[in-house]
Amino acid sequence: MELSKKKKGINEQQNIAYLFILFPVILLVVFVIIPIIMALYYSFTDYNIIEKANWVGFSNFTRIFQDEFFFISLRNTAVYTLLYVPLGLIVSLIAAMLLNRKVRTSSMFRVFFYFPVLCSSVATATIWYWLLNPQYGLLNQLLGLIGINGPAWLYSSNWAMTAIVIMSVWMSFGGNMMIFLAGLQGINPALYEAADIEGANGWQKFKGITWPQLSKTTFLVSTQLVIGAFQVFDQAYMLTKGGPGNSTITLVYYIYNKGFGGLEMGYASALSFILFMIIFVFSLINMRITNKEIN
Repeated sequence: MELSKKKKGINEQQNIAYLFILFPVILLVVFVIIPIIMALYYSFTDYNIIEKANWVGFSNFTRIFQDEFFFISLRNTAVYTLLYVPLGLIVSLIAAMLLNRKVRTSSMFRVFFYFPVLCSSVATATIWYWLLNPQYGLLNQLLGLIGINGPAWLYSSNWAMTAIVIMSVWMSFGGNMMIFLAGLQGINPALYEAADIEGANGWQKFKGITWPQLSKTTFLVSTQLVIGAFQVFDQAYMLTKGGPGNSTITLVYYIYNKGFGGLEMGYASALSFILFMIIFVFSLINMRITNKEIN
């Protein structure tokens, strides 16, 4: 009798667990898996929302490699990634190491540094649009105090991408900082105590203990940064609209223009899968490099 009651109780708990799992699974299927399947189908059509989709085979994919603006957007995205990923890693790691010290104000600064992550991209872009204004922007005024004539930033094809990178790092480093901070607090303090006994300086401890112990954390953060870099859209859309002179048009922004601007949903879907393959390949490369460092 008691055994049957226990089995009944276990079955009820399992049913409740399945109900909790069911809701996110439904969301995943409806909002992720089904749209991916639909996008894959439409990538082989000339779908434009208004008219019925017609099957065109691989025409959209062959068109991509003849599209000049695709290569422009790919180059811009690559430049953004090469600037954003290393800078994001360095700033996040330095901030985490500074806030890992046992200081009273460290908790307060953690909140301050994490706050930009919680802000909407629209609000952040509005603030940075003012900060980067070449005439009355705060950044150029600060540069003027030390005798530097600040550039036109968002109005210059040479500086617009740099401005977007600066804003992106400011927006995201707080979240990556918290991940690095968790990794730092997971390092055994005995390793540093042994290094102190051996007379190691700060750089030697970082090189011999901190950096190797953070290899897995670095892999996580760098992978997130690479994926986020190839998906950059809000910053370019809000600050520059892809200009000046197409210098900040990114892959996602180009996909958006083709899909919602030109109503070429079939071609935009094909571009999306090319972007997926690019992200997948770079993630594999990053995994190989990081695994070699770990081993």
